[in-house]
Amino acid sequence: MEEQGRKGKRVLFFPLPLQGHITPMLQLANILHLNGFSITIILADNFNTTFNTIRANYPHFTFHTISDGLSEDDKAKTDVDALFLLSLFNEKCAPHFTEALRQLVLEDPNIVCLISDSILHFTKAVADSLNLHRLVLRTGGVSSCLAYAAIPLLQNKAYFPIQGIESQLEEAVEELPPLRIKDLPIFKTYNVDALYQVIQGMIRETKASSGLIINSFEQLEQFSMSKLRDDFSIPIFPIGPFHSHFPASSSSLMSQDQTSISWLDTKTPKSVIYVSFGSLAAIEINEFLEIAWGLANRNHPFLWVVRPGLIRGSEWIELLPNEFLETVDGRGHIVKWAPQQQVLAHLAVGAFWTHNGWNSTLESICEGVPMICMPCFGDQMVNARYVSHVWKVGVQLENGLKRMNIENAIRTLMEEEEGKQIKERMLELKEKANSCLKPGGSSYESLRSLTSYISSF
Repeated sequence: MEEQGRKGKRVLFFPLPLQGHITPMLQLANILHLNGFSITIILADNFNTTFNTIRANYPHFTFHTISDGLSEDDKAKTDVDALFLLSLFNEKCAPHFTEALRQLVLEDPNIVCLISDSILHFTKAVADSLNLHRLVLRTGGVSSCLAYAAIPLLQNKAYFPIQGIESQLEEAVEELPPLRIKDLPIFKTYNVDALYQVIQGMIRETKASSGLIINSFEQLEQFSMSKLRDDFSIPIFPIGPFHSHFPASSSSLMSQDQTSISWLDTKTPKSVIYVSFGSLAAIEINEFLEIAWGLANRNHPFLWVVRPGLIRGSEWIELLPNEFLETVDGRGHIVKWAPQQQVLAHLAVGAFWTHNGWNSTLESICEGVPMICMPCFGDQMVNARYVSHVWKVGVQLENGLKRMNIENAIRTLMEEEEGKQIKERMLELKEKANSCLKPGGSSYESLRSLTSYISSF
């Protein structure tokens, strides 16, 4: 009967058009569709022209395309400083989004709310002008959200900008245990003030929203969740892990290499190290080569995602020496992009070397795969600290990308007693991730609350 009451009610979704943000937004849309709501996705298409695959994979959604408002000159600036995009997008997309939302609301009286990415803080004023409820999706974890919310305080206490010698970076941030100074969410940008404005706008307009939806679960971030509820006096719905609510469906903006799976099929259980640093990270050529030799020297099979654009100054893997290729022949498999959920679920995978984006971190937990943590920027620093020192389900590469450090991390996780203990803790966490979605579980009940709440609008 509950689902019948939602029939015909439509929810609008507006994602930030980056892979790590589109994926959880489409997963959330799928969850609400399975619970009886009709779905419209608003896509800012000029920024990324590869949405056709997504449309084909989600025929049960309606898609509405708008311009992102960015000029060629703007795009050239964001090529140099990708994080400047967040500030520009909030400014330039606003009029196009306003016109689209007004049109959609006029045409369909069954629209009950907008769910927008928390970074797109300009959407709050637009929704208010149309008397439309706006909920916010936080695509990262709760612990990193608290770190972002604390940035003004940390600025006042001179933690930012982060600088100093290594020993100082190891010092604890007393306001945000268990973080150290080096774990705070940092970004490399030429426009630090603009970035802080985006973060402050994100926090301010989230607190003023009709509710916050989080891709996490109570048992994973219990202490942080409690603090978030104290700090944000709005309804909060932790209903993650999103991707575990339904069978895997692709929201990838890049073509996935299915040879990853057939290659894994030839390997023994828990023997393979899966290596992927996400859709945005970039590394230097010397770091790339250290990674290569670190993998080669430990003699474990590995599946390595080398995304075009990962290595600064290089097209793809042309810089790998013949000696390396001969050493790992048959033992290493390199692809441009992999179907990650399928890879992590494969019996052959025994470890995940990751940048600790939130989606990757959650997917690894849900499949019980221990992690080697190599955070690159932003909330990845916070996530890696929690993986290695709170949940203790991985090891972190701390002192630069040197092959010896890499070899030590692999040895610890794949060969030593400490690695066995990490795997045992990870299997316990996997069980918690699975149980929270079952009837009576925390995310199951939170989703029931969310669907009832949206139906009440």
